[in-house]
Amino acid sequence: MVISKDDIFKEAVNLSPMDKAQLVETILSSFNFQDRLEIDLAWAKEAENRLKAIENGEMETVSMEEVFSSINN
Repeated sequence: MVISKDDIFKEAVNLSPMDKAQLVETILSSFNFQDRLEIDLAWAKEAENRLKAIENGEMETVSMEEVFSSINN
């Protein structure tokens, strides 16, 4: 049985924010394109820079609960 993309979309919109994010990441990771490694390295560097900024008190954090609460409201 083949599932149509429309059926997948209908199901996906009802997922939790975390499940949607995981689905998007899984789909994006399935693409093989020339700049993927460069993009992944840039994101890794950005994550490291943000972590350093948090550790140095240069950036404030917001809890996951606060983020998802604002998305769901």
